[in-house]
Order: sequence, then C-alpha cells, then structure tokens
Amino acid sequence: MGPVSPSSPQQTAVTDRLRSAGCVFAEDEAGLLIAAACTPAELGDLVEQRVEGRPLEHVLGWAELCGIRVAVDPGVFVPRRRTELLVRQAIDLALAVATPPPVIVDLCCGSGAVGVVLAATSGPVELHAVDIDPAAASNARRNLAAAGAHVHQGDLYAPLDPTLRGRVDILVANAPYVPTDAIGLLPQEARLHEARVALDGGTDGLDVHRRVAAAAVRWLVPGGHLLIETSGEQAAAAAEMFSRVGLAPRVVRSEELDATVVIGTKPCA
Repeated sequence: MGPVSPSSPQQTAVTDRLRSAGCVFAEDEAGLLIAAACTPAELGDLVEQRVEGRPLEHVLGWAELCGIRVAVDPGVFVPRRRTELLVRQAIDLALAVATPPPVIVDLCCGSGAVGVVLAATSGPVELHAVDIDPAAASNARRNLAAAGAHVHQGDLYAPLDPTLRGRVDILVANAPYVPTDAIGLLPQEARLHEARVALDGGTDGLDVHRRVAAAAVRWLVPGGHLLIETSGEQAAAAAEMFSRVGLAPRVVRSEELDATVVIGTKPCA
C-alpha cells in the first residue's frame, strides 16, 4: 500500500487497534503491517491475525537477525534479538579459522536465520544446518539455498554425514532451553504459535544441551568450538557440563541484549 504518514487516519486506526490488543510497540507494528499489505482488505486480515495473538513475524512472513531479513513460516521458531550475541561470537571464531573455509554446523537451526547471517558475514563457509521439525527444516532449506548450505531434517547429529566427524570448526546450537514447567509462563505468541520442540528444554532446560555437548568432541576439529545460547541462571551448569565432556568453557554475557552464550573449545592436544 506504500508509505503512510505516521499521523494518517489509517496509521492511527491500526495503531489504536493493536494497542487495545496489548501490543507494546503498536505504532511500529502498524507501520510494518501497512507496508506489507497490498489492499485494505489484506491489511484488515493482517491486523486481525496480530490482534488474535499470532507473532508479528509470522504475520509478516519474515524476521530480522543482525539486520538481515529471513523468511519465517507459521509455526516455526521466531529468531530473537538476543541471539545476535551467539551469532557475533560465532562470526569472530569463524573468521579466525586458520584454514578457511570454516566448516560450520548449526543444530536446532529453526528458520536457518543463524546460518543465513553466518554465511553472509563470515566469507566462504561450508555450512550444514539441522532441525528435527520438518516445517523448520523446509523453511531453513529455502532461506539457505543461496548460501549453498546443506540442510538436514533429523535429530541433532543423526542426519549428518559421518565424514564430518572431526572436521567441524564451529558448532552452534540455539537449542531449546526453557524448563518444561516454565513453558506455561511464556507469552501466548510462543506457547500457541511456535513448535513446542523448539522451546522445551526438559526439567532444567538443559536436556538438549547435554546431548549436543556429549557428542561435540567427536565432531569438532582440535581447537574447534561449540557455542550454545542459554540463560544467565543456567550458564554455570552449562559450563560445568562442557568441562565434563572435555571442552574448555567460557561464558559470554551481553547486558544490552540480555543474552548469555557458553563457548566450549576442544583442546588442540
């Protein structure tokens, strides 16, 4: 429908409708929905979807991570801004790989957003992305096609080619880390519109991380790195878990993003 003045009657009406439904950033969202709609009827439909609680990213069909837009299909995990910390750390480590192109594996890849940013900013890479959810794998396959990535549907390492063992430089896993008992406390947008398998991390939130860490040493090159996103409260337990499987851990925290990443490095000898 084209650009609309922030003070236009249409912008005001959509903003008021969203605000009455509890949308905190109603004015910004109104602008995005108006820009996305081709007709007034389409705009009305988009607004109603948002008012009914569908995530804005699912309504628009895209999300941004590190300033890069990626398609997000209905039901697929929506990239969060805090994941920028995970991506930044992975980029720095990928750029430091001595013999490029680095081999990167993105487990629990969701829409493939992390891989899209890594491929766009780390120079040439050999990228593999995995998700257990068929809808997420399909979404990632489309997003990562231009990067020439290999997208696999399956449970963590299971669908990867065994020839990757001992060759992976960077292993990233934005795995689910919400404790099962806390799922009911999540916003409705997540609880009702994102796959539970992308949210539920088991009793303490670290079940999937344990499985990722347990096998990581077999897949990483000497000096390779495993990076996981977690909460600040879980970081110490995650770091201890890394130590138990032979990875040297360190914790990186961003107060700005309210984000925590635990990095485990495989010893060189």
